[in-house]
Amino acid sequence: MTPKIILQTSFPKLKLIKRGKVRDIYDAGEYFLIVSTDRLSAFDVIMGQGIPYKGIVLTKISEFWFKFSRKIISNHLVSTDLNKFPKECLEYKDVLAGRSMLVKKAEVIPIECIVRGYISGSGWNDYKKTGEISGNKLPAGLLESEKLPHPIFTPSTKAEIGQHDENISIEEAKKMIDDKTVERIKDTTLKIYTKASEFALTKGIIIADTKLEFGFYNGEVILVDEVLTPDSSRFWPLSKYKKGGVQESYDKQFVRDYLLSINFNKQPPPPVLPEEIILKTSEKYLEVLFELTGEKIA
Repeated sequence: MTPKIILQTSFPKLKLIKRGKVRDIYDAGEYFLIVSTDRLSAFDVIMGQGIPYKGIVLTKISEFWFKFSRKIISNHLVSTDLNKFPKECLEYKDVLAGRSMLVKKAEVIPIECIVRGYISGSGWNDYKKTGEISGNKLPAGLLESEKLPHPIFTPSTKAEIGQHDENISIEEAKKMIDDKTVERIKDTTLKIYTKASEFALTKGIIIADTKLEFGFYNGEVILVDEVLTPDSSRFWPLSKYKKGGVQESYDKQFVRDYLLSINFNKQPPPPVLPEEIILKTSEKYLEVLFELTGEKIA
């Protein structure tokens, strides 16, 4: 049975801190409560319909990678176990079950830490125009979706809802925050991507690129937000990979491709997504959860 699709949460006894593109964040006393809804954002526009199981998949995959990357860097995850949540949260356990995380109250660093192992998306568009991505000079003659000689760090701005992130150079990032922190998050992003992409290959999945976020907690840089989910990464089936064009994908690229096919102008309001697109996207999310973690929830 398909679960109820949750587009927005409302917990009167908890203080709402922020609604992001996908997550609702509440103050839970010592910690923040992050709830992953079934909202879907494409081209920085929030769609009017949700994707079944999406919030649960995002939470489970993030939990998996938070544990996987703990030896590289500490993170903000405290627990996904409702029994360990503050008692005021338990009144809402039917909504929270499977899609919520209790996390440390970190101060988020305002830079999207993007790492690319393959050339695709906005990176491919930049490369065609300039031969570079975020100040990284690349070899001539690369094809779309081709594996890069080595992973590259291509940060971007962290835009507000309804605005578009912009690729920036490391030098520009260092104007926003101090040099030491930029180098720290760059090195950590590359380490996490390298380890995770090597693991994913053993499961038949290429991680073409991903976006990570970091924050300060007790003076220490830690990993925050989500990690290597279908929302923040491009996942391609290794068995179907062929450089030179757009790849079949496990992530929301399926929705992006549909929106491009109808010439969506990348501005609100969003179009109505056909049911087949919604269900196929849900299948993709569930499939990548199973392939990576062995966990089945539907």
